[in-house]
Amino acid sequence: MTNTVAVDLGSRSYEVRIGEGLIARAGAEIAPLLRRKRVAVVTDATVAAAHLPALTAALEAEGIAVAALALPPGEATKGWENLARCTEWLLEQKVERKDVVVALGGGVIGDLVGFSAAILRRGVRFVQLPTTLLAQVDSSVGGKTGINTAQGKNLVGAFHQPSLVLADIGVLDTLPARDFLSGYGEVVKYGLLGDAAFFGWLESHGPALRDGDRAARLHAVTRSVEMKAGIVSRDETEEGERALLNLGHTFCHALEKATGYSGRLLHGEGVAIGCALAFELSARLGLCSQEEPSRVRAHLATMGMKLDLADIPGELPGTEALIALMGQDKKVVDGRLRFILAHGIGRAFVAEDVPGEAVRAVLDEAMARRR
Repeated sequence: MTNTVAVDLGSRSYEVRIGEGLIARAGAEIAPLLRRKRVAVVTDATVAAAHLPALTAALEAEGIAVAALALPPGEATKGWENLARCTEWLLEQKVERKDVVVALGGGVIGDLVGFSAAILRRGVRFVQLPTTLLAQVDSSVGGKTGINTAQGKNLVGAFHQPSLVLADIGVLDTLPARDFLSGYGEVVKYGLLGDAAFFGWLESHGPALRDGDRAARLHAVTRSVEMKAGIVSRDETEEGERALLNLGHTFCHALEKATGYSGRLLHGEGVAIGCALAFELSARLGLCSQEEPSRVRAHLATMGMKLDLADIPGELPGTEALIALMGQDKKVVDGRLRFILAHGIGRAFVAEDVPGEAVRAVLDEAMARRR
């Protein structure tokens, strides 16, 4: 069974197709987009070993010639050096504006390759084949592309929509458990920001989804993509509503920077911790009852996820240093921190000028739990 979700952006509209076996059918799925029967595939070494042979076979079965580049795996790849390497390689392959570049991998590859496609010849088409849960429900949809810099995460990039997204839920079986749960942090976010019923469904079905239930995975990915597609269709460049998708991310990005974008903290783990802290901040400001952050933490704990600063190994900078890191975030407006807070589960909103003392108090308490 394949579900299709439309991202409605006028002449730049596209479909997200979700189901099993989509990599094996990728040739037939991608062929209608091609002006000439050739594609350039960019992936990472880990994903290449697991999935590139199947993708290549599927494309060649449709008479599509394939050239492939495998970059190193990991968040450190998402920087200037590999952006240049990828772009130069695509130029060497003589990729033209009418051609299609395929991004095969998780969020790092999707973001970097999408940005490369955006700047190559002032914009070439690309297809997302996300191979992680996080990429399937979040980063592959919506056209945000970019790289990290010494100053922070995703501070250099472009909005460049894909022509097609193929989310093969079968490949999720190859994910390490930690990577799957990292992606689940983004799934939970959708329920918390705008769909209390979906969060309730996750409370009931999350463990089965984690343990491999295909129907639960199909529903969770589809519902997440539906929510993101709807928001992106209404606010493509984050002028308003799309900012809600950043629930948990102001805390998350500061924590990622503090841990050096390393294996100490995966992005979705940071999102989960950030969501828990955002609900704590909301309760402290009297925006929601204390039962709401407790419910968030209880579900994360049931799933076996990181849910607090105490769950991050190694040293962390203090409260003031973390707040300073938040000041580099893209969500800062006129020097003021902007958080996504909530009146309750499923009722998030943008808070433009959050009192610094409340943020300090929440972080101080979280730091105390590390001791």
